[in-house]
Amino acid sequence: MLKNYFLTAFRNLRRNKIFSAINIMGLAIGMASASLILLWIQNEVSYDRFHAKENRLYMMCNRAKFDGVISVWGSTPKVLAPTLKKEFPEVDDAVRMANANFLFTVGDKHFNMAGNFTDSGFLNMFSFPLLKGNASRALNSNYQIVLTESCAKKLFGKEDPMGKVVQVDSADNFVVTGVLKDLPANTQFNFEYLLPWSYMRKLGWDDDFWGNNSITTYMTLKPGIMETVFDARVKNIVLDHSKGNADNLNNEIFLHPVAKWHLYSWFVNGKIEGGLISTIRLFAIIAGFILLIACINFMNLSTARSEKRAREVGIRKVVGAPKIKLIGQFLGESITIAMLAGIVALIIVQLSLSGFNLLVNKKLSIDFGSPIFWLTGLGFILLTGIIAGSYPAFYLSSFKPAKVLKGTMKAGHALVTPRKILVVLQFTFAIILIISTIIIEHQIQYAQSRDSGYKKDNLIYSYMQGDLQKNYEMIRNELLNSGAAIGVTRTSGVLTRHSSDTWGLVWPGSTEADKKLDVNVMSTDDGFVKNLGLKLIQGRGIDSRSYLTDSTALMLNEAAVKAMRLKDPVGQIIKFNDKDWHVVGVIKDFILESPYQPIAPMVIAGPDPYGFYILNIKLNPAHPVAENLSKAEQIYKKYNPSYPFEYYFVDEDYAAKFASEKRIGSLAALFAGLTIFISCLGLFGLATYMAENRVKEIGVRKVLGASVAGITALLSKDFLKLVILSILIASPIAWWAMNNWLQTYPYRITIEWWIFAMAGLLSVLIALATISFQSIKAALANPVNSLRSE
Repeated sequence: MLKNYFLTAFRNLRRNKIFSAINIMGLAIGMASASLILLWIQNEVSYDRFHAKENRLYMMCNRAKFDGVISVWGSTPKVLAPTLKKEFPEVDDAVRMANANFLFTVGDKHFNMAGNFTDSGFLNMFSFPLLKGNASRALNSNYQIVLTESCAKKLFGKEDPMGKVVQVDSADNFVVTGVLKDLPANTQFNFEYLLPWSYMRKLGWDDDFWGNNSITTYMTLKPGIMETVFDARVKNIVLDHSKGNADNLNNEIFLHPVAKWHLYSWFVNGKIEGGLISTIRLFAIIAGFILLIACINFMNLSTARSEKRAREVGIRKVVGAPKIKLIGQFLGESITIAMLAGIVALIIVQLSLSGFNLLVNKKLSIDFGSPIFWLTGLGFILLTGIIAGSYPAFYLSSFKPAKVLKGTMKAGHALVTPRKILVVLQFTFAIILIISTIIIEHQIQYAQSRDSGYKKDNLIYSYMQGDLQKNYEMIRNELLNSGAAIGVTRTSGVLTRHSSDTWGLVWPGSTEADKKLDVNVMSTDDGFVKNLGLKLIQGRGIDSRSYLTDSTALMLNEAAVKAMRLKDPVGQIIKFNDKDWHVVGVIKDFILESPYQPIAPMVIAGPDPYGFYILNIKLNPAHPVAENLSKAEQIYKKYNPSYPFEYYFVDEDYAAKFASEKRIGSLAALFAGLTIFISCLGLFGLATYMAENRVKEIGVRKVLGASVAGITALLSKDFLKLVILSILIASPIAWWAMNNWLQTYPYRITIEWWIFAMAGLLSVLIALATISFQSIKAALANPVNSLRSE
């Protein structure tokens, strides 16, 4: 019997090649699309979930109220970790992490490398495999270093790195005491080496100030300790240790578990509101709907061709086949088709994975050697086959043999049928995705068109390392005299991202509550306004060369002037960092952080408070960029020979701010296109079947004088009605979903009517193009051929 079922299934596939191809291709594309999305989701949800101590591993975070709103940030005081270990017996271990960027020298090799300072317990707290060395002893003294495998190969080639010496910043020699396996792609950590915290203390970069939130603290609780109980115990640790400090803002410390680091990073008024998890849920729904749409194609085509299988069902019932066996037969056929589609889907996934990886900026892969992959894949195929075949199986097995064998069973023409509902469902989801794609793209363009507040073209920056500080004046003069640059300016941070902020400012008319005003801070020397293309509204820019008093000069942005309620800001005295600063100018707001967020208050200070870490160079637009960079590199090597000339373009940094939204937009566009394609495959199949069934009707109409255009319209209108109904259903759903998404962006578009009109028109045109091919073909057919047997 089973053999007979399979033979019947394959005969049906061969007999109906077009419909079989449509079914298999539709299911394959749906399964491949869902598989790609699920691969991405699996990667995202697995971030840092591989650590052995995952269920008791936490990052310590800060929470405090500013301007009536509770803000959350992940940086903490350096003194927090040792205090936790000393004062709380519930703590198993606590470690600190701070960024490190040094020049590494081995022989004649010089590399700028990014790593971290950390405590010796880091390697035992986190499950990063140590290929060589002892995790308990690898970071115990000042001059020990742990390298990643790639870093070790870069420095030492194929030699064994253990015990070898690495010179750091041409100052200290470190002995390699461990080699870590390269970090996996699904971790938030990103370092090439680890240095002991004791070396940071030796450099004088450690402190015990509870108001300095500048590093990250991780902690493990002892087994059996509840997170909520310890949260309540630890929340006032900053307050308890900083009483009497003028900068005390009643900060609360709280635990953020490892399972939420990657997925739940969005806090509103101090509480978790979501993050990447929202995008993951959205695309999980998209994956489910794409697969469902592919299954709907199968259902529609199977039930549409039911009359072709009706006599077979009738005969099987007459000879004694029970309904359950007929259901099993049709489910078996659908699972067989799903198996074939699964093979095609696997090929599609493997061929498209490299392109998909570029789109999502990941390194996803299929582990063909994993039994879990094959078991999951088989389950996925069986589930798809059962979903796709369930409705046709019950529908076909319900035929009455008497009606079928007498030839009295006719297809229904009811106003509402399951097939019409399924077509509407298909196109509704496809149109929702089209509308979403248009809105996402419009929102990105809206943010990109926002004035950044500075001129990004021909502007590069470089980190001030080695002898750049010492030789700055000579480097600056040569860059200008050589014609490579038209402006050179030092700053404490990069123009395109937040580097430092402060509070506790006092100015004429300020209140005690104003001390909680949080402002971004950047320091500069001269040429800041002119060289970076900022717009001066009042006063002048900072110029420490022309004005000796500009060591205590301040510039404010418009947001700061508004927040401080200053009517005549120029000349005002503002006190912070235990010093009086005088305002020399006001600049137009420029985008330092997210282009989707309001611009925060900012002060640009003279060269005193934070030092200089960034060298900004405005390249000469009269010369080719490559020529300017070549001259700049020669000057760098002349005055800073041990360090490579590394530079970054500001316009590329700024463009990176839109990467996440562009990725979501591209994914939405891709899957909207695939959804439309799958839906149109089904529509094409239904149109083909309709044309076959109405061939004699079309012949009679042509004999009676009907035009090709009239017949085409007749055959197309029923399908177009369904598409228009889909537009009416999809539009309010898409508006609701995208309006909620836009609420996360303070700087956002208004959803306008033309977006729905465009999506609707596009859907109608695509559907019309799909249907018209078969409709016109049927209308052009010679009626003699269809009526010769009448």
